[in-house]
Amino acid sequence: MHSTRKLIGFPVPEFTKASARVYVSAGMMNFRYSRTNVLRPGTVAVLFLSLFLVSAYGQTNCGDSENPLDTDPPKGMSVQELTQKLIANEDKVQAARQHYTFTQDVLVQTLEGKAVDGQFHQITNVSYDDKGKRLDKVSFAEQSTLRGIQLSDADYDDIRTFMPWILTSDQADQYNLTYAGKQHVDDLDTYVFHVEPKQLEKNRRYFQGKIWVDDRDVQMVKLCGKSVPEATTKKKKKNDTLEVRPTFAGYRQIVDGNWFPTYARIDDTLRFGVESIHIREIVKFTGYQRTAPTQTASRP
Repeated sequence: MHSTRKLIGFPVPEFTKASARVYVSAGMMNFRYSRTNVLRPGTVAVLFLSLFLVSAYGQTNCGDSENPLDTDPPKGMSVQELTQKLIANEDKVQAARQHYTFTQDVLVQTLEGKAVDGQFHQITNVSYDDKGKRLDKVSFAEQSTLRGIQLSDADYDDIRTFMPWILTSDQADQYNLTYAGKQHVDDLDTYVFHVEPKQLEKNRRYFQGKIWVDDRDVQMVKLCGKSVPEATTKKKKKNDTLEVRPTFAGYRQIVDGNWFPTYARIDDTLRFGVESIHIREIVKFTGYQRTAPTQTASRP
């Protein structure tokens, strides 16, 4: 464990936009997401963003970085070897995470100008059974006052799957990973990859964007992108829904030697026709606590 290393780009005063989907029907929208903080005592100390900090704004741009990208090939191994090592280590992250309980904290807000005019906040205790199946127990859920949007079951699936996305070997064949180069981000030297699904199968969604991989541990430490296929912007029938997916940024942090998903964020204006809604979302995966070792399956 590298106890002095910190999460790359951990956003304290800033928000970004996350992948979202808006369904417009009968004047109401279903806001669909896809994205991802607290460590156990004795791992890495972190300053976490307050759930109710709403004074700063920032739009997600997956290309943003103050540091240049070194496009030379990786040193000491081929791109293929690096990719294989990454996927093997992501399998380890997935297997390890299934031996932990943690808290999933979701805060969604709608805004009028700079003022919050609607909010939904839910806290869920997450664990896994001995077969690796995820078990959710909601411990807090406030009455939603979100303006013009509501969360569907698919929204929660996005929060569980894409914001804390882990690139395991059972998914790897579905994606093209293109090595972009090496980049210093905050305290870390990272490899950067572009990720795209090889093909889009009906009724399935995929991650598309960029990932940053720690050059020492060869595990993902940051991702930025969206779930695809892309938005539908025109109704074919009167009651059809419109879909909009903004970009999300997800971050990881070391928990007992592995880089676990800990945080994701959104700040975006969703536009459909002549209407628009400014939304903000923070998702935290916090309070990781290791459970007794059990045999788990490789499921997200």
